[in-house]
Amino acid sequence: MTHPPSTAEGLAMETIPRRGLLGAAALALIPTLSQAAEPAMYDYLFVDLDDAAPGTTPTRAYADHLRTRTASLAAAGGEVVGYFTPQLGWVGRQAALLVRWAGDVKTRDRELISLMRDKTVRSGQRAELTPTERPGPADRPQPGGIYVHRWFVVESRSVPEFVALSVEGWRDFEVRFDTKIFGLFTAKRSANDRQSGVTRLLLITRYGSHGVWEASRDPSTAAMAAFARRQALTRDSWAASTLFVPI
Repeated sequence: MTHPPSTAEGLAMETIPRRGLLGAAALALIPTLSQAAEPAMYDYLFVDLDDAAPGTTPTRAYADHLRTRTASLAAAGGEVVGYFTPQLGWVGRQAALLVRWAGDVKTRDRELISLMRDKTVRSGQRAELTPTERPGPADRPQPGGIYVHRWFVVESRSVPEFVALSVEGWRDFEVRFDTKIFGLFTAKRSANDRQSGVTRLLLITRYGSHGVWEASRDPSTAAMAAFARRQALTRDSWAASTLFVPI
């Protein structure tokens, strides 16, 4: 059985039991003369769900819970931009949630606790994410196809080169195949990350189908040439395919 992202590799995200949320530092406000808006920040929650009542599934029951939280999240400056249910790589009761934050984030932790304390949630993991070249402020996942979530572990000093090679490869990749890169994020470094000198990155990519995913691995393309150089910087990686469920 494939384990949840990160814990299988010994590089755990913050673990969130049903009754609590590990503390996270608030965003530092950097004053500027122009008082420019803060960049968006994201939280990625990977949840393990309890069994659902007859007539539904764990992932559907959790989706219903999320829909009851949208107004509160919006009032706090947050929104669910992605809810993803398993295809390959996760067990049936697991799912992932991508929450975007803008503006005031004082109630960020409180809102995340509310997402994790529903009776449908057994436990979960949290990663605080910062976008790199994507997604942009207006970007949202689009229905259809599959979304592959791929984690990378790289030496922290190699992150700028890793991102640059990704962008280089995307130019050919998105033209050649029915694909769209939604986002490439860096995760807040854990104590273990800092000790090991590494940074974790999450890549979320939409493919038209699993067949497109397989075809896109053609090693003769310019995209794969860039991605092969990126792979040389990678200490570890793991992936799962999912379906995007609008909330």
